[in-house]
Amino acid sequence: MLIKELEYKKYKGKKYQAEILSDMYLSIEPEGEGFAIKWVMSEEPLRMTLNEDLLSDWLEDPVAYGAFEGDKLIGMVEGFLEKWNNRFRIANICVFEEANRRSGVGTKLMETILKAAEKSGARMVVLETQTFNFKAISFYKKHGFEIIGFDRYAYSNSGPEEHNMRLEMGKMM
Repeated sequence: MLIKELEYKKYKGKKYQAEILSDMYLSIEPEGEGFAIKWVMSEEPLRMTLNEDLLSDWLEDPVAYGAFEGDKLIGMVEGFLEKWNNRFRIANICVFEEANRRSGVGTKLMETILKAAEKSGARMVVLETQTFNFKAISFYKKHGFEIIGFDRYAYSNSGPEEHNMRLEMGKMM
């Protein structure tokens, strides 16, 4: 496996697909003056298919890296420096196929983007995930990220019932 920077012109707008499958979700419920946060086993597997574009227009001067097996792109990570608050945002990190997950590809991609974040002079690295994405949350925690915020209704007015709430995670540099 080889990690290399993705050429902007070649990869901008390139489509990719991945599936999230989880049997746990992070419950975030109001309790008193705060919130109770705990892991809950799902009665049925939670599944979401992501259809995304690389290097989307909303990214501010992004960098992107790909993991390659020969000529085949098997994973990617992209991010950018949020200049207004000097935080580096990992916009996407994905190992496309289940067969390549838990093999070190994601770790190599994370290490690469963290080096880019450090080089940018950012004060911290942030990212967004969903509360039902147990594997991703565990992966981010393994790499030093912690929960720094959440939005129960970011994706829909039924976020808590659907177990799909926005989770913001961060890591100090």
